[in-house]
Amino acid sequence: MRTAVVWDALRSMLAERTAATGRESLDIVDAGGGTGGFAVPLALLGHAVTVVDPSPDSLAALERRAKEKGVRVRGLQGDAADLGELLHRDAADLVLCHSVLEYVEDPISALTAVAGLLRRGGAVSVLAANPVASAIHRALAGQFEEARAVLGDPSGSWGDRDPTPRRFAADTLSELLSATGFQVGAIHGVRVFADLVPSRLVDGEPGAAEALAALEQAAATHPVLRDIATQLHVLGHRV
Repeated sequence: MRTAVVWDALRSMLAERTAATGRESLDIVDAGGGTGGFAVPLALLGHAVTVVDPSPDSLAALERRAKEKGVRVRGLQGDAADLGELLHRDAADLVLCHSVLEYVEDPISALTAVAGLLRRGGAVSVLAANPVASAIHRALAGQFEEARAVLGDPSGSWGDRDPTPRRFAADTLSELLSATGFQVGAIHGVRVFADLVPSRLVDGEPGAAEALAALEQAAATHPVLRDIATQLHVLGHRV
């Protein structure tokens, strides 16, 4: 439910790409893909997937997860900024950059490295934390000063103890992608309500999870609700 909006966008993009290339198996790179939450399902769909992640423990867990599902996913240790050194240019049809830009030293350099990997017509899938949602969540937790700090900080951080170094509003994500040569697609909100609704209202109630998932789908592109989502998702196409 929490990633259904992202999966819908990815499936549409993959269908378009397979139709355009005539290849049923596409080359996908998951930058910062960790233990394979996206990589393994994509491999199950028949695609060739490579995960680049700085954590050897995550890559070991990825290998176990892929083995359990009976698929092969290549794992490479490295950071998003190292993509150009680890992989060949024009080697990918899709690059996932999920929860990565918040932590890299230079988001522009990371996206430039991604652009170098993509074949013409390929796409980058960016999923990033939203500062407005962080302010809402801090306020609901009673941390009103931290909520105000998020709104006033250019990086969308609420303080030195914030585990997320930076967050991105929709216009900032668009500007980053445009600056690195991508054509920006529609931006969707991810987890608009899912992180706000108490689990007791969903767990055990017949049909509640499905109804919440449908609500998330409807809210993902709503002109107001999208911008309060926990994360924002956008596809950028290399032209």
